[in-house]
Amino acid sequence: MALDYAIIALGVSFIALLYAGILWAYLRRQPKGSAKMTEIAEAVRQGAAAFLGREYKVIAPIAVVIVVLIFGLIDLPARTGGATAAGFALGAVLSAIAGYVGMAVTVRTSSRTAEAAKQGLGSALALSFKGGGVMGMTVVGLDLLGLSAYYVLFSSTIVTQPATLAGLGFGASLIAMFMRVSGGIYTKAADVGADLVGKVEAGIPEDDPRNPAVIADNVGDNVGDCAGMGADVYESYVVTAIAVMILGALLLSKGGSASLLLYPLVLGSSGIIGAIVASFYVRKSIKSNPLRALNVTLLIAAAVAILLDYFLGQALFQNSTLGTYLFASAGVGVIVVVAIENVANYYTSYAYSPVREIAESSKTGAATNFLSGFSTGLTSTAPSALVLVVAILVSYFIGFEASGGDQLTGIYSTAVATMSMLSLTGVIMSIDSFGPITDNANGIVEMAGLDASVRAVTDELDAIGNTTKATTKAFAVTSAALAAVAIFEAFQNEVSNVIKAGGAAVVSRYSAHFVNGQLVFSLSDPYVIVGLLIGGLLPFYFSSFLIKAVGRAAFTIVNEVRRQFKEIPGIMEGTAKPDYAKCVDISTSAAIRELAKPGALAVGTPLVVGFVLGPLALGGLLIGSVVSGVFLAFLMTNGGAAWDNAKKYIETGQFGGKGSDAHKAAVMGDTVGDPFKDTAGPAINSLIKVVNTISIVFVSSIVLTALFV
Repeated sequence: MALDYAIIALGVSFIALLYAGILWAYLRRQPKGSAKMTEIAEAVRQGAAAFLGREYKVIAPIAVVIVVLIFGLIDLPARTGGATAAGFALGAVLSAIAGYVGMAVTVRTSSRTAEAAKQGLGSALALSFKGGGVMGMTVVGLDLLGLSAYYVLFSSTIVTQPATLAGLGFGASLIAMFMRVSGGIYTKAADVGADLVGKVEAGIPEDDPRNPAVIADNVGDNVGDCAGMGADVYESYVVTAIAVMILGALLLSKGGSASLLLYPLVLGSSGIIGAIVASFYVRKSIKSNPLRALNVTLLIAAAVAILLDYFLGQALFQNSTLGTYLFASAGVGVIVVVAIENVANYYTSYAYSPVREIAESSKTGAATNFLSGFSTGLTSTAPSALVLVVAILVSYFIGFEASGGDQLTGIYSTAVATMSMLSLTGVIMSIDSFGPITDNANGIVEMAGLDASVRAVTDELDAIGNTTKATTKAFAVTSAALAAVAIFEAFQNEVSNVIKAGGAAVVSRYSAHFVNGQLVFSLSDPYVIVGLLIGGLLPFYFSSFLIKAVGRAAFTIVNEVRRQFKEIPGIMEGTAKPDYAKCVDISTSAAIRELAKPGALAVGTPLVVGFVLGPLALGGLLIGSVVSGVFLAFLMTNGGAAWDNAKKYIETGQFGGKGSDAHKAAVMGDTVGDPFKDTAGPAINSLIKVVNTISIVFVSSIVLTALFV
């Protein structure tokens, strides 16, 4: 019975991938535009493909070494049949594919969207949304494919040794973190360099073909906002699903239903069907308010998914009361999506007062713009936190009541709410990818010198795309926080199980902290406090590496752009072509070079803390990194997007418009916000999940060999 649902989920994953293929076939038939537009799009495509090729060559050997280590240190002693190592390899490969597809689709859709913009807003909106749909359906199809295939292959091992699932999450998280870090450094180094010299010093528009960094800037949109986001959301989905499945296996070992293991696959299947149904709403006939059309699409997908959740859940749990309660938890997850997207929209869209206040503060210079934008980011953490608090409490008590007072079922219920959120990944990624597609289309329109009416269409879509990208980042941060609650519970239970399985000697070693068969994480324990402090520090120190990396690379690009303006006659007059390839190479080299330190910090810190200070300190680190990381991520992603849209609000003609002193101050604010929202902020999500999943993968070795406990 259980295996039947896994096979059904496998079938639904193929439906998602088939639908992505149908959308892609439709897009390929659409006109690419003039020879000039095609030339620009091809230059961007080549730059993005070269970057990913170099990145994968760096990451692949690291992944191979980790597979060997996991097999030798984890699978052989535990006799798992290689399940953990196989999971890591599967997660890593699928995460890399998700990133590549995101990049490949975006670069090929942007010129077609620019061409469609000649026919009006509706045509460009529908085409760019279909391009996003290819990525969205590919990501969720790969998610469900990996999870269901892994379950079919290793179901017996998962039931008896659920921690093997963490290998799948660790593989996905590690690749996503590398892609987020390198893509974020690339895109913002190019963007900051292009803006500082182009807009502020030379006074030329954004995406002007005279700017030597303009191609690198457009390449960055693809490798950061598409390849990076694709891998990021892929691993968010996988990590959340495995958290639910690990908790389900723990409940099964205590006499619970086997259906608890399969429920995340049911939720994922419902979300895919909902996304496919909703995709038909965005049509060429839409003439105004495209943001409303995208929001309605999300609501349709949510409604269809939650309806299917009910009927499939009732069938899975055989109409039991537990199935009804868990359906209510799934409903909480859907409400969280709507709530957190509205919070992010309020703080990042120039339709509302926070962004307009930042724009107005730009009239008195860059300093007041910085202060206003930073305070907006800080303020946005409060309602975001409120959504998290309410979601955790409500979903926990739903499960707690359903089980008659069992804490583990309460945590499982919270994990279900998170998985329900992630089940909408298909439509959310479609909306998110719409952003970089329209951004690139806007650049192609400017560089190809198309009519101002076409630029007006892509300008409007680009501004909306900035908001959708910001709301998707908030969605990713929220899911990371909620998933971490479930993962910590899985970690705590796995530590306790390893101690009990280790025999009298191991139990004796942990006796001071081991009560009623559970390792107790007490705030009066110095190891826990030390772990909390290290964990709280980790996101800040990690972010410092990324922002410094952007600054160093941007510094080099600024000097290169200045050199070309000075040494290549005719650039500013448009009679000579800049050396675009030089800036592309600078960004690529910097992004690859700067991977080492943050990667080593993310992987090394939990292992060092665990093997030296033991599982209590490691548990503290997990909690500390979540608490500080989530709020730092909200601050950076919302604050950075607010700075960006304040600049765009001024560019609509407010406070003097383009070229005014207020606009120059807003550009400076945007260059500060860029590495916040597109580099450090999103990478924190991956950091949190890498730290959590690697801790579960190596938990048995840590418990048995830690120096201090």
